[in-house]
Amino acid sequence: MEFLDRVRLAGRILVNGTSAGGGGRRQQREIPAITPDEVVEAKAFFPLDKFFIFGHARSGTTLLARLIRLHPQVHCNWQAHFFTRPPLLLSLVDREEVSAWLARRSNRWNRGRDLSPVILRAVADFVLEREARREGKTIVGDKSPNSLLDGEAVRLTHAVYPDARLIFIIRDGRDTVLSHRLQSFIDGTQHLSKGDLQIRADFMQHPEHFQGGRRSLFRAKGLQRAAQGWVHNLSETDRAGRELFHDRYTFLRYEDLLADPWSQLEQLWAFLGATRPVAGLRETVIQEMEQNPDADWQQHKAGELVQTVKKGQQGNWRELFTPHDKQVFQEVAGATLAAWGYDGQD
Repeated sequence: MEFLDRVRLAGRILVNGTSAGGGGRRQQREIPAITPDEVVEAKAFFPLDKFFIFGHARSGTTLLARLIRLHPQVHCNWQAHFFTRPPLLLSLVDREEVSAWLARRSNRWNRGRDLSPVILRAVADFVLEREARREGKTIVGDKSPNSLLDGEAVRLTHAVYPDARLIFIIRDGRDTVLSHRLQSFIDGTQHLSKGDLQIRADFMQHPEHFQGGRRSLFRAKGLQRAAQGWVHNLSETDRAGRELFHDRYTFLRYEDLLADPWSQLEQLWAFLGATRPVAGLRETVIQEMEQNPDADWQQHKAGELVQTVKKGQQGNWRELFTPHDKQVFQEVAGATLAAWGYDGQD
């Protein structure tokens, strides 16, 4: 968790030019939002419709991307992190000498206006469209978890892509933070403290000591911080999505995607402006749901750690949360759980 706190601080410094306490760091310049006329010009060169999938880490963003791109018109790939993880797309134009070059009056190409948003849009458009065109798709998007910058990621996206669509996927916070914790045991050991490494070693040697809520996988205050991060991500992302993207914003729950993937995908494809699904697509969706590349990879890398936990399924927290863990999460996130339909589960 210390590592994640440092990344969050880095993001705040990059976006705001200062840490939470001030600190006298250089204030980042304000990069203007793209104008409607510039959007029209950009679409003349890069006409494909764009969308972005956000969600807290370990909320099902990868599964959603794998499924949504099964439609013959829709392509989606992941982890571009244009707006969700430092250094961010805006770092391409953030240096003072670069901003001076793009905005100076003698630059007759900028039409008297800072070229920065046009440059950012052109870069991201090219990255997105070069692969979509190869796939023969006409709607293209990126999925990148936004739990490092939360609502700020939505604002940064809107400044460059006010015409895009934003999809936010939510998962029960208890399963989310548990999955994130286990992931850190598998491929984030370089960021674990000595105490975390000891818990990991104990879990590997005696997983039965943790099952049934007998011993916690979390260190003191670790679960509390994780719950707070989940609450903040949901509230800030949803608020900014509604305020900025309006009818170009939608959300879904991971659990609903698991329960009825076809219905959820039909709604999302319609939201993206894709044509009605073609014959045979439902069967393709069912086949894709039976695959789990992430679980296969984790099994290969650390099978002894994941063999006791069913990957991607809902409710794993019931088996691995201690009574104290449940109480802590309820105290921090109870209202948010209820707001998103996760209340009444003990």
